[in-house]
Amino acid sequence: MLVIYGGLFFALFIRIFYIQSSGTVNGQQLEARAAALYGKDAVLTAERGKILDRNGGIIAEDTLSYRLVAVVNPKATVDEDKPRHVIDPEKTAKVLANYISMEESEIYKILTKKLADGRTPYQVEFGVAGRSISHELMTAIKKEELEGITFASDSTRYYPNGPFASHLIGFALKEEQEDGSFHTVGKMGLEYTYNKELTGKNGSMQYESDIFGYLLPNSEKMVTPAENGDDIYLTVDKTIQNFLEESMTDVYKEYNPESMVAVVADPKTGEILAMSQRPTFDPDTREGLDSWNNIVIESVIEPGSTVKTFTLATAIETNNWHPNAFYQSGSYTLYGDTIRDHNLRGWGQITYLEGFQRSSNTAMANMLEYIGNDTLIDYFKKFGFGQKTGIDLPGEASGTLLTNNPIEYVTSSYGQGSTFTPIQLVQAMTAIANDGEMMQPYVIDKIVDSATGDVVKDEKPTVKGNPISKETAKQVREILASTVTSEAGTAKSFAIEGYDVAGKTGTAYIPRTDGSRSYLTGNKNNYLYSFLGMAPADDPQLIVYVAVKKPKLEATEVGSQPVSEVFTSVMQNSLKYLNINPEDVAQVETTKIKDYIGESAEGAKIELENAGVTPIIIGDGGEIIAQYPEKDLAITKGSLVFLKTEGSVTLPSFENWSLRNLLVYKMMSGLSIEIVGEGFVESQSVSENTVIGEGSPIVVQLRTPEETYSAPPIEEETSSDGEELPQD
Repeated sequence: MLVIYGGLFFALFIRIFYIQSSGTVNGQQLEARAAALYGKDAVLTAERGKILDRNGGIIAEDTLSYRLVAVVNPKATVDEDKPRHVIDPEKTAKVLANYISMEESEIYKILTKKLADGRTPYQVEFGVAGRSISHELMTAIKKEELEGITFASDSTRYYPNGPFASHLIGFALKEEQEDGSFHTVGKMGLEYTYNKELTGKNGSMQYESDIFGYLLPNSEKMVTPAENGDDIYLTVDKTIQNFLEESMTDVYKEYNPESMVAVVADPKTGEILAMSQRPTFDPDTREGLDSWNNIVIESVIEPGSTVKTFTLATAIETNNWHPNAFYQSGSYTLYGDTIRDHNLRGWGQITYLEGFQRSSNTAMANMLEYIGNDTLIDYFKKFGFGQKTGIDLPGEASGTLLTNNPIEYVTSSYGQGSTFTPIQLVQAMTAIANDGEMMQPYVIDKIVDSATGDVVKDEKPTVKGNPISKETAKQVREILASTVTSEAGTAKSFAIEGYDVAGKTGTAYIPRTDGSRSYLTGNKNNYLYSFLGMAPADDPQLIVYVAVKKPKLEATEVGSQPVSEVFTSVMQNSLKYLNINPEDVAQVETTKIKDYIGESAEGAKIELENAGVTPIIIGDGGEIIAQYPEKDLAITKGSLVFLKTEGSVTLPSFENWSLRNLLVYKMMSGLSIEIVGEGFVESQSVSENTVIGEGSPIVVQLRTPEETYSAPPIEEETSSDGEELPQD
């Protein structure tokens, strides 16, 4: 027995010595097997770049969400009285089906599936249906107290403003890749066009853990940091965009048109300050998404009489404008084709000036005899018609200038037959507003490296041409202003108190879609009504184009009413917001901020409180290392000033904070704050004076004043002035 056991011990010793010296068993490297068993790779997800307005307001960003995870391996449970894995897959599947977009049977399959070798996985997930879960939904699922159901922090694309320039911004979604990972991918609009710039590069972390995923003692972590995507700043002004969205929503509900489109632009630069259309959709839920087309740039229209603006400009520039000469209104016949004025019978012998103010089609036809067909088309091309503007958006249409027969030149002079895009009309109007200098429209202000703050791409205004002289532009503005102020003008309903408006109405036939090359007729609900205007008339600061297709009008209502409701509201509010009329803007008391960096937080706090502003200390106090606002900026009394110091962060009360202040605090503190809603802070998930640890999630709920206070609707009087009906 001694010899036998001694032999076995000696054989075992030789085997152990061989394994230690060679590191292999049956030809397999033990170190590699151990690394495969205990070595883990974790993905550090890169944040998608933000989309912001011209002032840094958030339009789209990644925000905190949750990922649904089910622990299914019984080994996870140590104490049977406190199970940590799914005990009842059938019950769990039935409950979860009430919360996520997945059938109960599919959930059950996932909860009971096996690995290829027949073993039970430690945990399972639920694909797209189990991702991007909100804090509210997570809380609701947790209340069900399902065994084995847990959540991991995740990120989702968040659009805090709801339906806000939705066809311009588009949306991005989490998509499963071939390797099983999930990436946020732009599917539409700017999110799609600039997906490469917005998409960051994921990092990784390598470490050793046990079978339950816990980090092994003394194991080393190797971290490759994630690189976040670039931030894109737009020319869009969030405040003006909100003016536009609210007004269009009100008109859309009241008149129920087939579609609407509107653009607000700065004529001095070509910057697009607002852009919207109806129907629209919510980019968070995609609710209401019927058409993927951005009508402003991708769809062509026959705009009607707004085009008369550029026929007039051509006549003046070529010395063929005779405002006091008379012509016979009513009808005009060319080679057997007859066009008529919108009242069919005309107004008798009237001057060309009155004819323009009344939006007479026959005035344009008679003027064209002086201008000449080829000259008109040449100037239309100088105004950019029949060609793309070059706006920094994909899918732009060019439109078509019809020149096949003589009558097409005539109809083109007043905006029928030939096709245009809304953005072409806006670009052409910049030449009228900007003393003859035509500016190319654009929506991207700059692209910024989110890590370094370096500007990757910086857009500047581009002059597209000078189709007319300064003198001609000034004269056109004066005549356009007369359509608003003259008794004969069709645009009287577009007047704004305190501002002089210049512009041109449009009422256009809508082509049939049956291929018959004819137009819808019948009643006043079958037309495209529009207005292309600017203000102040002597030195325009804004151009606004509004078009409403097939509104449902009452018997006493005219087509200009829904258009004017949008135009006057947006133009007046925007001009006041931009402080165009300083005398209309109330004076508020301000104080200038000094440079506090390097000073004591306590001393700065006392000084700021004495100045009438509220300091917010981020950190333990001590030396200030960053501040917002920066030095020399003037702020109003009662504003918040953020002072960052080293050390742990104690949470303040966010009560009544604006979204902007909350975003500044989130950026400077580096805390994981999930912002829900818009407006002002109503509640926070972590109470004030709590010391926050790294990575601790905080949910802050905001509400708009409209959600907080419900007021009865205000009935507005409407006027029938400015009616314009199409020629027969």
